[in-house]
Amino acid sequence: MLYQQIARNKRKTVVVMAAFVIILTLVGAGFGYLFSNTPWTGIFIALIGSLIYLLLVMRDPANMVMSLNHAQEIHEQDNPQIWHIVEDMAMVGRVPMPRVFIINDPSPNAFATGRDPDHSAVAVTQGLLDMMDREELEGVLGHEISHIRNYDIRLSTIAVVLVGVISFLSGLASRFIWFGDDDDDNNNAFEMIFKVVAIVFVLILGPLSASLAQMALSRNREFLADASSVELTRNPQGLISALEKIEGSQPMKQADRSSSGMYIENPFKHSGSLFDTHPPTAERIKRLQQI
Repeated sequence: MLYQQIARNKRKTVVVMAAFVIILTLVGAGFGYLFSNTPWTGIFIALIGSLIYLLLVMRDPANMVMSLNHAQEIHEQDNPQIWHIVEDMAMVGRVPMPRVFIINDPSPNAFATGRDPDHSAVAVTQGLLDMMDREELEGVLGHEISHIRNYDIRLSTIAVVLVGVISFLSGLASRFIWFGDDDDDNNNAFEMIFKVVAIVFVLILGPLSASLAQMALSRNREFLADASSVELTRNPQGLISALEKIEGSQPMKQADRSSSGMYIENPFKHSGSLFDTHPPTAERIKRLQQI
């Protein structure tokens, strides 16, 4: 059952990432059509822009994300308990020891980030350390190490880049439409239909679809990391208990909103929305109980 769930979630992740690329291509095509009546120009700009932005972000995503979330790096002598749990989970997961950070926030939460397993980091809040016993901490850290092992940290960074490029193209197109030259009188009805379709997709449907794809990717990653954590700890009850405590806690004060999808649970406690970055905790617990 566990390995079937992991395989199913990996297939879903591939589908969602393919959807991202398709959305980016269509937004680029619409952008190019609006600017020059040449879709290929927009597609080229979208793909090259995404590549350049990705290369810049991927130089050191861990330090950037940790800084945004006010996380402080620690070493073994600073907190031996959490250090050794991270070390144990990394050893079982067969990944290099990640850097360890603590966020001074009373709400229990955690996340992992980085470029790849060789350049990764995990952060836990002080609230998590205060509220969880060792089994619960192992469940949470097993979840975060699974994000590293499954290369979810790279996928989440790529998703942020693609959404950023799509939002940039949408904003640029909106300014062009409002302040650009109006040559509609020279267009025939067929061209006008294409222009309206391009405007609707670039300004509305493209960014909306990208946000939905990002949410789907984030939710899918959480299910996969939950299952992978059980694979590492052989103890689903530890993670179940931790999720129950996290769900009943107060929202975080130190979290950065652009990083909310990286946390094990939404640090701002939204629920029941189509745009939630995390699946319902009850559904996650239900799946864990079936493993």
